[in-house]
Amino acid sequence: MIAGVALARHRHDGLLFTLFGDEVRIKAALDSHPNLRAASDVVHAASVVDGADKPGVAIRKKDSSMSMAIAAVKSGQAGAAVSAGNTGALMAMAKVALRTMPGVDRPALAAMLPTLGDNDVIMLDLGANTECDARNLVQFAVMGAAYSRIAFDLERPRVRLLNIGTEDLKGTDEIRDAAAILRAADTLPLQFDGFTEGDKISRGDTDVIVCDGFSGNVALKTAEGTARFVTDVLRKAFTSSIRSKIGFLISKPAMHLLKHHLDPNNHNGAVFLGLNGVVVKSHGSADAKGVANAVHVAARLLEEDITRRIAADMAGIADLSATKAAKLELPVK
Repeated sequence: MIAGVALARHRHDGLLFTLFGDEVRIKAALDSHPNLRAASDVVHAASVVDGADKPGVAIRKKDSSMSMAIAAVKSGQAGAAVSAGNTGALMAMAKVALRTMPGVDRPALAAMLPTLGDNDVIMLDLGANTECDARNLVQFAVMGAAYSRIAFDLERPRVRLLNIGTEDLKGTDEIRDAAAILRAADTLPLQFDGFTEGDKISRGDTDVIVCDGFSGNVALKTAEGTARFVTDVLRKAFTSSIRSKIGFLISKPAMHLLKHHLDPNNHNGAVFLGLNGVVVKSHGSADAKGVANAVHVAARLLEEDITRRIAADMAGIADLSATKAAKLELPVK
């Protein structure tokens, strides 16, 4: 974590950090990073949230590093919190402390996934909400589009709903109802392109993919497993014989490109969208480069004021709903 924050400090030399945790260990690690040490405060945390802690247990640990970091965001002492700890506990703590923004029923976990296109794709929800209604999915689409405009500098991100088919009649009532609302929301800064299937996630023909947390988490874990499978198969194939090893040497530049494209550290940093504050989840197995990327995500969202953008778009949804409701009113004689 310290090495990753140090890398982020070189990338964003204007950032200041508060490091919560074991004070002795943190200060010892900072000895190797004088540039970061000069820009950091260290706050000792008496406890830690374990990976096995249930959200209810974690919330009661007020003196944990995770709880103290989120409290700093709530009080305004910090602009964002970045954690590589227990995802469920982090979400529960952040939701209780920061609350959801006006117009947002539930926060969503969003992350970037690699594609064959010019940009990554932002996908949400990835596990914060296992069951979602049409209203939730519409809100996720609006929040994901706001994130996409910041991350990829797009005016009208292309948005699709993850479904079992691309035909209008496919999917659950919730997905079809959400699609109908998004098709009518032509004043929002997004372009709704209908449905997409799981095998099209990485094609690069959309900027935001929206789904419930159960489907999103399964899709994410499947994609991660497939990436590991491909790299392991290639490694095994290229070491199976002398001829294969020679082939590897010839194709080494292409293999390095593939490894870079599939490296999860280059896409690390999932965001809890819809809260009154910025909270970024780093993968627990991320290396220093991955942690630095998570900090970069937090810094970019702060610089571009993601909460204000989402609030403005949510107001647009409310205005749209009010207009449609007014059109349905009939004069009473």
